[in-house]
Amino acid sequence: MSAGADLKELKRRMEGAIAAFKSDIASLRTGRASPNVLDPVMVEAYGSRVPLNQVANVTVPEPRMLGVSVWDKQMVGAVDRGIREANLGLNPIVDGTNLRIPLPDLNEERRKSLVKVSHTYAENARVAIRNVRRDGMDTLKKAEKDGDISQDDSRRESDLVQKMTDETISEIDSLLLEKEKEIMQV
Repeated sequence: MSAGADLKELKRRMEGAIAAFKSDIASLRTGRASPNVLDPVMVEAYGSRVPLNQVANVTVPEPRMLGVSVWDKQMVGAVDRGIREANLGLNPIVDGTNLRIPLPDLNEERRKSLVKVSHTYAENARVAIRNVRRDGMDTLKKAEKDGDISQDDSRRESDLVQKMTDETISEIDSLLLEKEKEIMQV
């Protein structure tokens, strides 16, 4: 058994959990406009539901405004409907094949609910990281039981896996703290 290769695989999986978390929190709306706000929007297009970015470009022409440029003029109504049905609290203004979406100010209640959502995303990421740790520990226990590695090597590897897990979770916590500050900033 190549313990170094297993540790690299565990590290890769933990970094994948961090990347997924970053993607999740990037889609949360803060005080300023970000094209990621529209990531969860699905549009009924050509008989199936597709992400908004497959039928239009999203831009940020002003700090509190999003612009959506639809490629096919027949899809404008579907894009408008998709944005309204995404429950993001946004009301697009149709202007030919373009949609202008003013971002309303976030009230205190909405900010607190966004913080709760970010905490949920963080907990999901922590759970994913703990699952990776559990898989690594199980592999080490099996290797020790099968006689592939010694008990000392197993303990040393277990300590490394735990250290990696702790570092990754602390990175998630620091990213969460940054996002919280960004959301609560007036």
